[in-house]
Amino acid sequence: MENIRLAFQGIWGHKLRSILTMLGIIIGIAAIITIVSTIKGTNEQIKQNLIGSGNNVVTVQLYQSDYVYDMQYSSLPTGVRPIAETQRAELEDLPGVDKVSFYLARTNLMDTVFFRDTAFSGKVYGIDRAYFQVAGYRLAQGRGFLDSDYENSRKVVIVDRKAVQSLFVDEDPVGQTLEIGDEAFTVVGVVEETSQFTPTIDNLNDYYLYTDTSGGAVFLPDATWPVVFQFDEPQSVAVRAESTDDMTRAGKAVADALTASQITGQTGGVTAAEGEEEGVAGFSYRSEDLLEQAQQLQDMSSATNNQLIWIASISLVVGGIGVMNIMLVSVTERTSEIGLKKALGAKRRRILWQFLTEAAALTCLGGILGVLAGIGMAELISQLNAIPVAVSVPAIVIAVVFSTLIGVVFGLLPAVKAANLNPIDALRRD
Repeated sequence: MENIRLAFQGIWGHKLRSILTMLGIIIGIAAIITIVSTIKGTNEQIKQNLIGSGNNVVTVQLYQSDYVYDMQYSSLPTGVRPIAETQRAELEDLPGVDKVSFYLARTNLMDTVFFRDTAFSGKVYGIDRAYFQVAGYRLAQGRGFLDSDYENSRKVVIVDRKAVQSLFVDEDPVGQTLEIGDEAFTVVGVVEETSQFTPTIDNLNDYYLYTDTSGGAVFLPDATWPVVFQFDEPQSVAVRAESTDDMTRAGKAVADALTASQITGQTGGVTAAEGEEEGVAGFSYRSEDLLEQAQQLQDMSSATNNQLIWIASISLVVGGIGVMNIMLVSVTERTSEIGLKKALGAKRRRILWQFLTEAAALTCLGGILGVLAGIGMAELISQLNAIPVAVSVPAIVIAVVFSTLIGVVFGLLPAVKAANLNPIDALRRD
């Protein structure tokens, strides 16, 4: 405590010199805190943009080799059966899985779905009873699907808000008739997402990456799907994970279970049909790993910023050299004081720790001021450039500790020099 008191007394006694000495430390720490806060904020934005409002839903689809098997342009895959209802409980018991829903889908249906003379350019889904709950939709108008709709394969549909805007301009959609594949379907309800989420768009690339430009979605009971499309189509699966961190594990678990149980023949592929080459089919179920996509984008954004951190760290080295220089000056100025203390019985260790404490206090104070400046700079950048920031508490702690260590390392030479002074020679100096 005595060393700390003397250290701050010396800093306060030479305020301007101390501030100029700490300037390199302050600038270095401020730059690092600003960069780290920006990286963390950007990474969280990327994660939120991909995962959305946090409904923790992962899509599991049928793949052939490395591509999604598109039923819109392909025939039924040989050897792949529709997912049985009896598998639902088995899939929901897998680690990290909360609930699953089986669905079928078509996209870009401008020649298939019409409202009067208006073509629909969105998506059509054939859904089971659990889909709206799993995918995070709630009924906004009309009614939902009834058990009798499934049991009797009624030609009824539910549309989302975007489909209402693109098809039913200034009209009540409930009760209207849609033509899907030459069949008339009655709109019985409107749904909307439970949690609305708008991704942060900072540039044109983000616009194309995150923005949904489709005309919305039309939902019909999966039992009615064969009226318009094909019988016995293998479904995709919407998997709601127990938490965001479980999304990767839950999606992979469901995909692996479906691949093992739904596909006949050898593991990882379908037995080729007669006349085909063995192994050509190569079907498997795979999950859409949003967390992995987010991590890839985060790694890309962080790579350049990590280089900036190393560049900013150079100023800490420069600041440490400044601390060493000023401590050498301090030793020279206080030679007589050191000689008097040693003449009165002060040991080398006591002199060493006094100057090390002063150097550490100087850089620790500079680190704290640098953290405050870094937080202020991060907030200012966020306000001026609309870049999200997230202050990292571990980064703050590490910055202060690291700045203190710089004081110890670069203050060691002056402290050793002071501790090794000969008391007679020290007292002889003016």
